[in-house]
Amino acid sequence: MNATFVSQKNETETSTPTNTALRFAPHYQRRIWGGRRLETLMHRLLPDDISGYGESWEICDRPGCQSRVIEGEHTGRTLAELWQNNRLEVFGAALARHPSPRYPLLMKILDAEDDLSVQVHPPANLAAMFGGEPKTEVWYVAAAEPGSRIYAGVRKGVDEDSFADAVDEGRCAELLHSVEVQTGQSMFVPSGRVHALGAGLVVFEVQQNSDTTFRIHDWGRTDAQGKPRELDIDVALECMNFHDAEPMPQPPVDNGVIAACPHFEVLCRSSKPGEIRQLGEAGEHLVVIMVRGRAEMAGLEACPGDFLMIPACLSAEERQVVNKGAYAVKWLEVRIPSPSEPMVL
Repeated sequence: MNATFVSQKNETETSTPTNTALRFAPHYQRRIWGGRRLETLMHRLLPDDISGYGESWEICDRPGCQSRVIEGEHTGRTLAELWQNNRLEVFGAALARHPSPRYPLLMKILDAEDDLSVQVHPPANLAAMFGGEPKTEVWYVAAAEPGSRIYAGVRKGVDEDSFADAVDEGRCAELLHSVEVQTGQSMFVPSGRVHALGAGLVVFEVQQNSDTTFRIHDWGRTDAQGKPRELDIDVALECMNFHDAEPMPQPPVDNGVIAACPHFEVLCRSSKPGEIRQLGEAGEHLVVIMVRGRAEMAGLEACPGDFLMIPACLSAEERQVVNKGAYAVKWLEVRIPSPSEPMVL
């Protein structure tokens, strides 16, 4: 079983003035494919000195994993408490009547020391049938070793029968579409798309609030007891979209949309030295993911890998990004569309 840990350093409570962003304690997850780059690249204090930590759950409202505020006005409160009791103040009028009983998104950092399993997330029309939740997500490549690859979709001409035969023969990876990626690229992964994150990548992941994954292939890996991880081949094949052939990652952008769907919108933004920019509009809720550089974000210091929640109640003046370094800073802004808001794709 993969245990969940929270860094003691990140649990330290501070007396931050009101009207700032909110910072949450991360939950670190051991994974068989995980590494230590949260420590070396993002200067995180991991729970021990030897384990591979593949995931850090940064913004999470799950039954077994709750993000808790450690800096900002609501220090000590969970994300679930804010969603249930402070909907208008923190999340704004646009989400006041959102039907989800929990905060609709889950945001993570993934550190792939090894390849992840080949997997698929169920689409909305099949998820309940298989006892799961639908999941659409997007990956933003925060760091990439030379030659690192993403597996996404199937190769042209591959159908369900040929893929199922390849799975039985242990060679399904040959029929997957794969592409080398570099820092700053992104890949949208709609539910139903077969995919795997390749070794050597650190990504920021924004997804629907779901933890349903059906594994098809795990590269012949075994755990510490010599047992292979459980596969869900039949269900995964039912959920796969075999018309989804050879999707490509999006090239890096400094200012622009990297993903837009009915569940979330993710923009990449940047600021030059000495420049002051604003995070959204007064009355708007969003989450900021710091990509590069150091800056003051809505009253809190931010460095690469930081996730900050911008409450809807902040005024325009309280939403400033102040670049304090000698180089340009870059960050992602994550928005949740209003349930009645049409999406322009």
